[in-house]
Amino acid sequence: MDAAGIGAGRERWQRRYDAARKREADFTTLSGDDLDPVYGPPPGVEVPGFDRIGWPGEFPYTRGLHPTGYRGRAWTIRQFSGFGNAKQTNERYKMLLGAGGGGLSVAFDMPTLMGRDSDDPRSLGEVGHCGVAIDSAADMDVLFEGIPLADVTTSMTISGPAVPVFCMYLVAAERQGADLSTLDGTLQTDIFKEYIAQKEWLFAPEPHLRLIGDLMAYCNAEIPRYKPLSVSGYHIREAGSTAAQELAFTLADGFAYVELGLSRGLDVNTFAPGLSFFFDSHVDFFEEIAKFRAARRIWARWLRDEYGATSERALWLRFHTQTAGVSLTAQQPYNNVVRTAVEALAAVLGGTNSLHTNALDETLALPTEESAEIALRTQAVLMEETGVTNVADPLGGSWYVEALTDRIEAQAEEIFARIRRMGEARTEPSTASAEGSASAGHPIGPMTAGILRGIEDGWFTGEIAEAAFRYQQALEKGEKRIVGVNCHTATVSRELDILRVSHEVETEQRDLLAARRTARDEAAVTAALGELVAVARGDGNLVPPMLAACRVEATLGEICGALRDEWGAYTEPARF
Repeated sequence: MDAAGIGAGRERWQRRYDAARKREADFTTLSGDDLDPVYGPPPGVEVPGFDRIGWPGEFPYTRGLHPTGYRGRAWTIRQFSGFGNAKQTNERYKMLLGAGGGGLSVAFDMPTLMGRDSDDPRSLGEVGHCGVAIDSAADMDVLFEGIPLADVTTSMTISGPAVPVFCMYLVAAERQGADLSTLDGTLQTDIFKEYIAQKEWLFAPEPHLRLIGDLMAYCNAEIPRYKPLSVSGYHIREAGSTAAQELAFTLADGFAYVELGLSRGLDVNTFAPGLSFFFDSHVDFFEEIAKFRAARRIWARWLRDEYGATSERALWLRFHTQTAGVSLTAQQPYNNVVRTAVEALAAVLGGTNSLHTNALDETLALPTEESAEIALRTQAVLMEETGVTNVADPLGGSWYVEALTDRIEAQAEEIFARIRRMGEARTEPSTASAEGSASAGHPIGPMTAGILRGIEDGWFTGEIAEAAFRYQQALEKGEKRIVGVNCHTATVSRELDILRVSHEVETEQRDLLAARRTARDEAAVTAALGELVAVARGDGNLVPPMLAACRVEATLGEICGALRDEWGAYTEPARF
């Protein structure tokens, strides 16, 4: 870009910055020196390719979505938490909010993630152990008791049974007296990453896509501020992918959900702002920063050029970040505090919109109250003491960071092209294909076709497994190092006291569920589930009948079971 174009861009940025709201805060250095809100090329200097870097708040958003950076609004501290029963988790939420958390993020236990009730024989030994147990809307009432859902943004990390859990959340908000149309929060819902990495699905892909499309349409019409989809790369990275694979697989999933919205007749300028993303921040500091910057640039370009978005908000990639759980070590666990701080700083310098910091003991158990506070205070120190909120994209223009950003973007584009080619070659459904798949491609769109083909063929899981294998080989050869694991192994640290979830949590939850079944109107539950199945057999939106079932205390297992009976369950074929 020539000097005139760069100068005009700076003037545009200045006008937008001056017009934007800024926080009341000290934006000087620790020594008291004034800082500019953004830095760029000196006047009169020509910088080739500067249009790919640009200015904060301007397409292609490499340097951030807003001209003010964190001077306008700091990232949201959103700690992921849930354990035991709803009452115990409610107490932890109140602690986190009282200690500076800006929003809630719900972790569910394995039975809930799989759409099973706590008294299901397959739930034995798992209730409350990796998150909170939620069986019905009554549990949601307890989970958010004393926490006004009309005022607090809530993220829920669940995909397979996301829609019925969302309906239970709506019922809890109704019972608090909230106006549902004003609720703000995020539901993960991303089923593609389950087939690719996490393996927590209920049905074959097609029924899940129908549920997601119904949810998108419902939120678009009824709850416009609520984000019905958080497209997740976190679990893809935790499964062993490279940074470029995490970025490309996640954005490809996002493009497929855009195609899903368009196939439902929704306006991309209206529904695209309701899509958000969830990324891992790993320990390779600069690679992660480059990944986040490339993500914004790719999303903006594809939404504009491939999917016809014209509004600025539709081009924005908003994302939540969690530090890398897979980087935590059981050996010398206090080192995990350092790892988490470095990963959190990378997320912030990459421009994250919200952030969860892992606790030092999470490789061993759910965090204790003390370790959860250390994780929370890690964000507070970054926000309040380090000066990272003073300048938007402070690493913008770094030769190293810009080269890494370009490289990871190019790698992602190669993967997108491969996925699309797989979709074009999808001439007939395999035995793993959902019933009703198109004989060529997919009626939703070309990226959807490619993703489904990649799932059917095991391509995604194979690519991740190969990346994980290469890294493990490098560790075992000593080419890659982890402090406390394959180097610097001597230590004076002692074993940690960890959080243990009592077996009584499970027995009490099962007893509570039995009492609720006895107290409810069984005829109303039967009728509501019957109506849900009737709608499932047609083409109506499934959210209203599911909401009605939750209002009469139908359980998660009953709702998901009724749909399993109708649609069947999905089993991933064995591949060697």
